[in-house]
Amino acid sequence: MDWDDEIDATGLLCPLPVLKARRRLLALPVGGVLRLVADDPAAVVDVPHFCAEQGHAVLAEAALAGRARAWLIRRGR
Repeated sequence: MDWDDEIDATGLLCPLPVLKARRRLLALPVGGVLRLVADDPAAVVDVPHFCAEQGHAVLAEAALAGRARAWLIRRGR
């Protein structure tokens, strides 16, 4: 799947990956897709929770090298 924008938040601790994702999602049009890469273990809980609370959809989540994970998030509202 393609995405419209990407954030590499590796090395950042929560809540920074979520805060960066929030700002970038607001800059995308509704329906735009953001790829977020983070390696903070708390992001596994924080990212889906943030999306559910803000009306965004997690389209996919995948493990990357090391502890990093990637999420594809479609902007809602």
